[in-house]
Amino acid sequence: MTQASYIYRKDYIPQTTACNRRPGLSMTASSITVHNTGNPSSTAANERGWLTNPNNTRTASYHIVIDAKEAIEVLPLNEVAWHAGDGSGAASGNRTSIGIEICERDVAAGEYAQALTNAVELIANMLLERNWGVDRLRRHYDWSGKNCPRLMNKDGKWTGWHQFVQQIDTRLKELKASTNQIKRNSTEAALIVNGKKLEHKGEVKNGVTYVPIRAIAEALGATVKWDSQTQTVKIEKND
Repeated sequence: MTQASYIYRKDYIPQTTACNRRPGLSMTASSITVHNTGNPSSTAANERGWLTNPNNTRTASYHIVIDAKEAIEVLPLNEVAWHAGDGSGAASGNRTSIGIEICERDVAAGEYAQALTNAVELIANMLLERNWGVDRLRRHYDWSGKNCPRLMNKDGKWTGWHQFVQQIDTRLKELKASTNQIKRNSTEAALIVNGKKLEHKGEVKNGVTYVPIRAIAEALGATVKWDSQTQTVKIEKND
């Protein structure tokens, strides 16, 4: 498997987006649902653009779209998106699950394989952050019976899906082992920004305090972008 390499950024669609694509309903997610975009030529940026394209008449949305180069969070992860195709009941996928679209662009040239690798890294980290296991993963198929993510079901047995979940599980275990090693060598520190206590914790290790840069920056109203290829954190002050 290739090495994960992508930039994570947020580009939320407006609350006024047509066709109720951002309904503004609060959500406490209990699972993550995986999709393929169904478009073999589009990038993550293309998919984000389609959500606000006037020619788009579908009431459909999602939370994150990822390709071979970037992941774009298009809706806050604590808001409802219409991605599961199972209505709006309290226990529906639409109301309880974070929807992630994996771009299908250029399978032959390896872009899709890179997108899959990036998705493994992204989802493993999301599971770790929430203290979840791979039992929290869902297919679009699980909610509404749609053959999606379709490229993981080429043989009709969902072999690709099971391989994908196994890869995530392996990466999750690696991340947990690394996190546990850090915890054994450090102590926690509470974080307060402008008088507000954050849910995230800092760590004191060998007399040095380490803090989660994304949590701090976003609490101060800045945007954080991570370039996994160059191992660089980019912080930009919002206007």
